[in-house]
Amino acid sequence: MNGRETNVTILMADDDEDDRMLVREALAESQLPIELYIVTNGEDLMDYLYHRGRYASDSDKPHPGLILLDLNMPKKDGFEALKEIKTDPQLRRIPVIILSTSSTEEDVYNTYDLGANSFIIKPVTFASLVEVMKTVGKYWFETVKLPTEVMGDEYGQQPHQSSVR
Repeated sequence: MNGRETNVTILMADDDEDDRMLVREALAESQLPIELYIVTNGEDLMDYLYHRGRYASDSDKPHPGLILLDLNMPKKDGFEALKEIKTDPQLRRIPVIILSTSSTEEDVYNTYDLGANSFIIKPVTFASLVEVMKTVGKYWFETVKLPTEVMGDEYGQQPHQSSVR
């Protein structure tokens, strides 16, 4: 891992329980030093990022280095959440990857227009999802240089320990 000594936090927003479980397991199997936090809708995503509502007392939760965002969620959909993230000067540097079952050109164009960093169609097999998660982790946390505030503080875990919450 290019000498990285800490876990990176991924925040996933997805209302589908099966998809959340599969991503959790795929990240664990990837053996990358990643901590996964999960919210189930766009409002909870924004509450987590702003430390408000039920996340107000969770100010010790790590700032995400990456957001995996589903588009079709209750309360606030992925488009609305993405727009809010990318227009906020405190949040817009966090890479946002759309992870959706949608493959419509309209959704692809709309999310990139709103500032998405990537658009990935959810793989249909678990093995493919593991490969996608490995690729995402290696690209965003080993290959590219991200701003320091996106990477956050050290969380005290050793490399190659996946921690999924």
